[in-house]
Amino acid sequence: MIAFSDVCKQYGKQILFVEACFQLNPGEKVGLVGPNGAGKSTLFRMIVGEEQPDEGVVSLPKKLSIGYFRQEVDEMAGRSVLDEAIAGSGRLGDLHHELMDLEHAMGDPEHPGFEAALERFGHVQEEYQHLGGYELEAKAKACLHGLGFTDEQIEGDVGALSGGWKMRVSMAKVLLGNFDVLLMDEPTNHLDIESILWLEQYLKAVPATLLMTSHDRDFMNRIVTKVLEIDGGEVTTYGGNYDFYTRERDLREANQEAAYERQQAKLAKEQRFIERFGTHVAKAAQVQSRIKALDKLERIEPPRRRRSVKWEFRTPPRSGEDVAQLTGVSKAYGSRSIYRGFSFHIRRGERWCVMGPNGAGKSTLLKLVAGQIQPDAGEVKLGASLRLGYFSQQALDLLNPSLTVLEQLQADFPTEGLGVLRNLLGAFQFSGDDVEKPIRALSGGEKSRLVLARMLLYPPNFLVLDEPTNHLDLATKEMLVEALKDFEGTLLFVSHDRTFLRGLANRVLELAPDQHAAPRTYPGTYNEYVEATGAEAPGVHG
Repeated sequence: MIAFSDVCKQYGKQILFVEACFQLNPGEKVGLVGPNGAGKSTLFRMIVGEEQPDEGVVSLPKKLSIGYFRQEVDEMAGRSVLDEAIAGSGRLGDLHHELMDLEHAMGDPEHPGFEAALERFGHVQEEYQHLGGYELEAKAKACLHGLGFTDEQIEGDVGALSGGWKMRVSMAKVLLGNFDVLLMDEPTNHLDIESILWLEQYLKAVPATLLMTSHDRDFMNRIVTKVLEIDGGEVTTYGGNYDFYTRERDLREANQEAAYERQQAKLAKEQRFIERFGTHVAKAAQVQSRIKALDKLERIEPPRRRRSVKWEFRTPPRSGEDVAQLTGVSKAYGSRSIYRGFSFHIRRGERWCVMGPNGAGKSTLLKLVAGQIQPDAGEVKLGASLRLGYFSQQALDLLNPSLTVLEQLQADFPTEGLGVLRNLLGAFQFSGDDVEKPIRALSGGEKSRLVLARMLLYPPNFLVLDEPTNHLDLATKEMLVEALKDFEGTLLFVSHDRTFLRGLANRVLELAPDQHAAPRTYPGTYNEYVEATGAEAPGVHG
C-alpha cells in the first residue's frame, strides 16, 4: 500500500534516514516509535508529500486518501463546532456544504443559477448518498460526544473554544473523513481518560490503515499489531504490540551484544597471533592469510545504548499527619457551579488521583489546594511542616527563555555541583549537548521535563501535579513513575495516563460530570477502583 524503498533524508549534518525500507499494508494498525528528533514527523510529512526524500522512493497508490492529525491547531471561526467538523472531513464534507448551497439556490426559482443547481443537485446527492453522507451529521455528533463535547458546545461557535478543544475538532475532522489511511501524531494529548477510551474503540474498529505515534503505552498496546522503530537512521519493523516490541528489541540487542563480544574476542586472538608471528618466516603465509581474512570480515556493530538514568529522590522533610483539609468548600465560575459544600481530607503518605470528565473540576481542586485560587465559601486548610510543590502547564512559563537548560538549574541551585545537576538532567532525558539548548527553543515536552527536574531536586513533601505526563515521552514517564514509587511524601494528581495512575495512586477521588452529584472516594488503588466501577469499559464512568 505505502512503501519506502531505500529512503535517505538529512537536514544539514543531522541524518534521519539511511536506506530506510518498510511497507504499510491495507488495514494494518501500526505504532511509530523512536527517540525525540529521530524523524517521526518527517516520515509523516514524506507520506503526505509535504517533504521529499533526498534519495530513494516513497510509493503510494493513486487516489489514496489520507487523513493527517498533527499537533497544530487549525484556524477556526464563524461556524458551529458541528459544521466545522463536517466541513473538514474530506470529500464528504465538501459535498455536504455544496448540497447546502445548492438547496439554497433551488429554494428560489427566480435565482439565475436555478436550472444549473437543479441539474447539479442530482449528481452531488447521488455521490453524497453513495459515500454515506446522510449518516454524516449523526456520525459527527457521536464522534464529538466521544471526544468529550456537550450538545451545547457542538451547537456553539468553534471560534470560542480553547486551543485544546480546537485540537479535538481537528481530530474529529480526520476521524469523519472516511480516509483510506490515518496518520495520527500523539492523538491522546489534550484528551481526558473517557475520550481516550472512546478513541481506542473507534480506532480499533475503523477499517482504515493507521500509523500513529503515542506516548501512552496502554493506548498503543490496545490498538497496534505492528511497530516501526526509527533509530539512528534505520527503520526496523516488529510484529506485535508495544510490549512485544520492547521485549523483542531487548532480545535483539542482547543477541547483538553477545555476537559483538564474541567477534571482539576472536579479533583480539587473531591480532595476537599476527603480532606474535609477524616476523616468523615459517609462519608468514599463515599470518598473511589471517590478515586477509580480517580485512574481509564484516564487523558487527555494538548495539546502540539506551541510556536510562535512574533518579533517586532525596528524602523530603516529614510533614504532619493532616496534609490538607477542605471543609464546606464552594466554587463557581459565573453561573457555573463547580463545588457546593465539598469536604475532603488528605493524610500524610496518601496518593490521591482525581478522576472525572472535562469540566468536572479536577484542575480547580488542585488550584484550591495549591492556593492558586480561593474558594467562594468554606475553608482550605494545609497541615503543619508542609512544603508544597505545584506543577501545571502554566508552570512552563516560569522558565527564563534567555538561559540554557543547564544555566536555568545553575541559577536555581547555585550551591549544587555540576555533576549532580547533569545527573538530574540526564534522568529527565537531557544528555550531552541537550543541556546547552536555549529554553526558548525547547518543545512543550522538553519544558515539562525541565520544570519537573527543577521541582524534584529538593522534593517537597506534598506534590500537587496537574497532568504531569502531558508531552512526556515513554522513557521519561516510566522513570518518573519508578522514582515517585519511592517518594515518601504525599501526592495529589490529575493524569489521563494509565501507566501513571496504576503505578502511583492508592486513593481515588471521582468527580461527577453532574454538578449536583456528590464526589465519591475509593480507599484503594486505581486498579481496585477500575475493578469496582468498570471505569475502563468505554461509556461507563463508575
